[in-house]
Amino acid sequence: MKLTKIVAAFAIVSTVSAFVAGPALAQAPAPAPAPAAGQAPAPGQPAPGGQRAGGPPQPLGFFVTSKGSGDGANLGGLAGADAHCQSLAAAAGAGNRTWRAYLSTQPAAGQPAVNARDRIGAGPWFNAKNQQIAPNVADLHGDTVRDRNQMNKNNAVDEKGQTISGAGDQPNTHDILTGSQSDGRAWPAGEDRTCRNWTSNSDGAATVGHHDRTGGGNSSWNQAHSSRGCSQANLVSTGGAGLFYCFATN
Repeated sequence: MKLTKIVAAFAIVSTVSAFVAGPALAQAPAPAPAPAAGQAPAPGQPAPGGQRAGGPPQPLGFFVTSKGSGDGANLGGLAGADAHCQSLAAAAGAGNRTWRAYLSTQPAAGQPAVNARDRIGAGPWFNAKNQQIAPNVADLHGDTVRDRNQMNKNNAVDEKGQTISGAGDQPNTHDILTGSQSDGRAWPAGEDRTCRNWTSNSDGAATVGHHDRTGGGNSSWNQAHSSRGCSQANLVSTGGAGLFYCFATN
């Protein structure tokens, strides 16, 4: 009889202990795996710099132009390209910020080169879907660690958040004008890499990147290959439409 009472008491104590300790001993869910290089973070996971996609709303700070100038790579120089960025941003409700085209120019006519990376402010930059593209200039260009940005087809969207067509789509418009080397700096004088500093719609060529990180012999978003020429037809022939990147500087 005494043994029966001892066993029953032990069972009650074990049950109460398990009930109290259960929540504390519950295993926390495993964290989601980190995104592969160049890929967008999983929903609710931090992008580089710690910002979660879908977190608190951030002001629009980056987009790919939804349309080009319509005159090939003749953008009216840097001033014309900047004005195009500003106009598209204003139509999307972000005209209160200062916008610059991500374009480099080569030294010419006594004027020094201009580096695209020096034109775009300090960051961070968010797209129209509230996803962080990069927290700063160094991470955008991989100065210290490669692929620290989130530049890819899912994230490199236009000012309204619409996807820009890429490799495998019809039409393919993944050639994005940059005139830049992969570090965001200008090419030296000599071979034309900027369609005469964005004033030519005929002779010359321009360095382009691929916003979808596909094709062209590498996966560079800003230096994939050169265009066949500077006319609209030339740009279209290699998978472009005269589009370019725009960044808010403030």
